[in-house]
Amino acid sequence: MRFLMALWRSFQCLPLGVRIWIVVILAPVNFATLAFLGHPGSELVAALAIAGIALNIIPLWRDRGFTTAMAIPHVLCWTPLVGVLASLLFFSDVTLAAGYRYFLTVLLACDLLSLRWDIPDTVKWLRNRRTVHGP
Repeated sequence: MRFLMALWRSFQCLPLGVRIWIVVILAPVNFATLAFLGHPGSELVAALAIAGIALNIIPLWRDRGFTTAMAIPHVLCWTPLVGVLASLLFFSDVTLAAGYRYFLTVLLACDLLSLRWDIPDTVKWLRNRRTVHGP
């Protein structure tokens, strides 16, 4: 229970915009990949999207809060995901259902925006600026 309370306190110390981004956009869009299983490339898309979130349990557990280390799973999983999405959307001869194509475009935009922050955060973490958000 202490671990969950530490996570909650750390989450509450994040800027409001970041909390909204995580809860309203980032997590739901990436987990929504499960709704499209069965479409072309969907298994790989879902695996990479969800792994980018699920692997954050490692820095959350180790640091007992939200740190810049949480960007690392995003960079490791979502960089190849962006390549997969670009391939499916722009280079593949596979016909994608309109709804799936639209969703992949939203996912691509969402994860590219996340990587825009995650890459600098990963660099900061690697330079040993490990900041835990919290009291």
